[in-house]
Amino acid sequence: MEFLRFILYPFSILYGLLTAFRNFLFDLGILPSTSFKLPVISVGNLSVGGTGKSPMVMYLLELLKDDHNISSLSRGYGRSGTGFYLADDNATARTLGDEPLQIHRRFPKLPIAVDANRRRGIRRLMKKFPELGGVILDDAFQHRYVMPGVSILLTSYDKLYINDYVLPTGSLREFKSGAKRADIIIVTKAPRLLSPIDRRLISQKLKPKPYQQVFFSYIKYKAIAPVFNDELEKVKLNSKLQVLLVTGIAKSDGLFYHLKDKVKKVTHLKFKDHHNFEMNDITKIKNAFHEISGEDKIILTTEKDAMRLNYPMIKEELGDLPLFYIPIRIEMHERDKQIFCERIIDFIRRN
Repeated sequence: MEFLRFILYPFSILYGLLTAFRNFLFDLGILPSTSFKLPVISVGNLSVGGTGKSPMVMYLLELLKDDHNISSLSRGYGRSGTGFYLADDNATARTLGDEPLQIHRRFPKLPIAVDANRRRGIRRLMKKFPELGGVILDDAFQHRYVMPGVSILLTSYDKLYINDYVLPTGSLREFKSGAKRADIIIVTKAPRLLSPIDRRLISQKLKPKPYQQVFFSYIKYKAIAPVFNDELEKVKLNSKLQVLLVTGIAKSDGLFYHLKDKVKKVTHLKFKDHHNFEMNDITKIKNAFHEISGEDKIILTTEKDAMRLNYPMIKEELGDLPLFYIPIRIEMHERDKQIFCERIIDFIRRN
């Protein structure tokens, strides 16, 4: 592994220099960044996937939805179309993207949109919803054509950006110095019980600027729910249950170990992030399920993957099987929750 990093390191330097030059052009104003009168919050990361951007967007929407007309705007990674698209009842993972669809299903009454051109997307939202009180940009830390009022940078507890390398040696999209653009740094996927010493050590490693705040969050797994049939008999994770775990996300280890502590056995079928399931994949899933002996068994997937499995053709193949998904929520550690939420709400109110 170290030898491979050594071989790829020159390419990482080159890639990092290219992104640094692009950032330099934005800093000089040669490439334009647009500010909006509307409050804009950006959620993003330095690395490629796996830090929990969409769950954090949903945390913010949940925080603001009752008292503010709030929206989210994503790039719509993996969708078949282009341009601006506002989620509706006919939206699918292919027309909207799996993560925006997940957000739309969670918040069906909020305007959830996608557009790779975020400036155009924000303008379209403002025109269509004149009373709009704010926009949350999903995965926009490197999208510098929009200047957000608050920029939130996420970094995973088990792989802090300070311990990572630029692509292709590591998974960073730019040099670590890009973190200086963030107003808030959130360490995600931290243990639920985090000692003050660990908090302090991580904060010291991150070396936040005087204007930056560091917070910590963790994942809370909710009760599993059926993908297709709401009338399917409810199942709770237990020590007698065998689980075929099907994932197509960037990082699935956390979920795997969560299940391993709660059920008899976990068999894991991994697909690449944002994987569009084809019929040969469905056959593989069915065969793997039938190879598991016994009757007390289920197929379990993530909420994000459920968006890409919920198609008539796939339902026809898997509809008779006990297929469930496990929703997750982001929770802030108690000492952080009040300070973080007050800052976000205050920003929306003041703007």
